[in-house]
Amino acid sequence: MATVAAPGVSDSSTISTRTWPREGLTRVPYWVFEAADVYAAEQQRLFEGPAWNYLCLEAEIPNAGDFRSTFVGQMPVVVVRDRDGAINAFENRCAHRGALLALDDRGTVKSFSCVYHAWNYDLKGNLKGVAFKNGVRGEGGMPPSFCMEDHGPRKLRVESVAGLVFATLLPSAPALHEYLGDEIVARIERVLGGRTPVVLGRFTQSLPNNWKLYVENVKDSYHASILHLFFTTFGLNRLSMRGGIIVDPSGGHHVSFSAIDRAAEKDQEYASQQLRSEHESYKLADPTLLEGFDEFPDGVTLQILSVFPGFVLQQIQNVIAVRQILPRAVDRTDLHWTYLGFADDTPQQRTIRHKQSNLVGAAGYVSMEDGCVGGFVQRGIASAADECAVLEMGGSTAESSESRATEASVRGFWKAYRAAMGL
Repeated sequence: MATVAAPGVSDSSTISTRTWPREGLTRVPYWVFEAADVYAAEQQRLFEGPAWNYLCLEAEIPNAGDFRSTFVGQMPVVVVRDRDGAINAFENRCAHRGALLALDDRGTVKSFSCVYHAWNYDLKGNLKGVAFKNGVRGEGGMPPSFCMEDHGPRKLRVESVAGLVFATLLPSAPALHEYLGDEIVARIERVLGGRTPVVLGRFTQSLPNNWKLYVENVKDSYHASILHLFFTTFGLNRLSMRGGIIVDPSGGHHVSFSAIDRAAEKDQEYASQQLRSEHESYKLADPTLLEGFDEFPDGVTLQILSVFPGFVLQQIQNVIAVRQILPRAVDRTDLHWTYLGFADDTPQQRTIRHKQSNLVGAAGYVSMEDGCVGGFVQRGIASAADECAVLEMGGSTAESSESRATEASVRGFWKAYRAAMGL
């Protein structure tokens, strides 16, 4: 039995009492995707709690005054590089009347001035100026007791790994490296370490479902070669290929990886299942779409990595991208995609990255189905709040596995989620 508290309300103030199914990680109650009080409590306990939330790439703010506006859960946030070279993050909210400080997604500024009443903040988020603070002609203005140091937006603690900027609102949260663990850090470094990222493109995809349904999808290696016809038809990903699943001890972070195996491509297991993803008659009009280059010495051609609660780093052949999962309502999610190349790419490699970028995204040959399947679930469970999803593929634990025919990493998410939410 667990109590879910509303944001800004102490845990002793009960707004809802929920019971998780006795089967534990193998059952997920559908109310967790539908209940407004649970959604509200997530903002406090997850996003504004001890979790480290992805903000942006260091490469997106290379110079003093460069900023990005983003979100931690539903909280608007500014991340900016100051004149000392440090990266700061603070709530995108004027301390006066609550208006946004940064109205643009990105830019370069000397300071932040609220458009409403021109209260001014430095690049560390400190209030430095109040328009007409001393009044006009000796009248009006702020009282003598007003102290600018006492007013300002909430500041976040910022740390980076391999050029990825993360932040937390909890001063006592463990260091980012400790939060991620050595194995996850190594897998991030595998893709990004020692290289200078270059943003090739970005967009936002709106999803008609709860944010956790997309997180489940990311962690679900079981679905990848079943739902995604392109993966199996053209031999990019099959469960019979060499690969595995890594689930960190908390359960919240995961890696799914595989390597193209032309022998496995011709196996009979998929044909015997009579799956919609088996269509050998389909051909590409331009086969060069799948012609890549050897980028990593381990031969892994697909790696999907997630960091709890809402970050994804992907390598699908030579398509490198980061995804930021942002809740917008109980049944709506924004998914921010950022496609990456690297400063030392050759012109040929850059062309390959651009061409293969058609594999992913809202209309990607591989991932377009992910944009709608969460909506199918959200619609399907509309009258089933007291029913449960069944997560028994591959057992009942949330542990690493050499098999990808498992839901271990999905169970891992719910292990971390329940611990953070007290469910």
